[in-house]
Amino acid sequence: MTLPFRRPAAALLTLALSWPLAAAAGPAAEHPAYGAELEGFDYPFEVRRHGFVSQGAEMSMAYLDVAPAKPNGRTVVLLHGKNFCAATFEHLIRSLSGAGYRVIAPDQIGFCKSSKPAAYQFSFQQLAFNTHALLEKLGVEKAVVLGHSMGGMLAARFALMYPGRTETLVMVNPLGLEDWKAKGVPYAPVDRLNETELKTTFDTVKAYQLKFYYDGQWKPEYDRWVEMNAGMYQGAGRERVAWIGALTHEMIYTQPVVYEFPEIKVPTVLMIGQTDRTAPGANRAAPEVAKRLGDYAALGKTAAAAIPGARLVELPGRGHAPHVEAPEEFDAALLKALAVSK
Repeated sequence: MTLPFRRPAAALLTLALSWPLAAAAGPAAEHPAYGAELEGFDYPFEVRRHGFVSQGAEMSMAYLDVAPAKPNGRTVVLLHGKNFCAATFEHLIRSLSGAGYRVIAPDQIGFCKSSKPAAYQFSFQQLAFNTHALLEKLGVEKAVVLGHSMGGMLAARFALMYPGRTETLVMVNPLGLEDWKAKGVPYAPVDRLNETELKTTFDTVKAYQLKFYYDGQWKPEYDRWVEMNAGMYQGAGRERVAWIGALTHEMIYTQPVVYEFPEIKVPTVLMIGQTDRTAPGANRAAPEVAKRLGDYAALGKTAAAAIPGARLVELPGRGHAPHVEAPEEFDAALLKALAVSK
């Protein structure tokens, strides 16, 4: 099967359809290029592999499995966002492990160090199924399932599919707290999304994150995670990486989970950075629509009211990635929440 990998026409270079945003004018700095499976980027812990067959093809799921020195008998599964990887949880993994938790952090199929299949039907159900199969292989019967950003949508789907395996659901600034289509964001075909993905650079990723994630405040330590994400778009596998990025962006748009929040039957914690304004596709919406999107301070309250018994942890002054922006503060808040949910 030949996939329609296309380079963007010059006339399309000014389009801003979705993340990442167009870069600011000026020469780009030199940044590393990585392989399609993040070859060349080192993770802070040993990377293990889960091999399996999915949709008729051999897959390799990369994952971290970090054992604590003094186990407390509990396991936390960390599910990354679209622009993140298992490695981005480095500080949180160390904190959880130090508190006695076993920590498992997979890279989902299509992302980071895991397989980039030439053809794959991406759905949150499929990714949840893959994650469940990994946990079965590792002998994990029940776990705290924490998802950040896109991983929050995946974590919610996992809890809906496997409530008996979910000790507590934790969603950290998850995508999907609103239905962008219903609010007026127009659909973008995968080919058009692919054109935008192909324009990804360090500068475009940083510009997007600076505006939406960190409320205009940048710290040098964020650069490593931008290079991690953008580096795959600069290497030999960039067209495959971009195509999968387009497919997963469409997955996020077309598979809302917000309508099923009342059906979640497990203890749930929402951790919401209050300055977050993330709204995939807002740049292709009308200005009057875009300005109403991504209001996480309000969306967190609405979601907490919709999920039976949910607890809302508001993080003032924090954006889309509070575990990156303020790791000590975030880790302490999470450990406190997990102690209550025990």
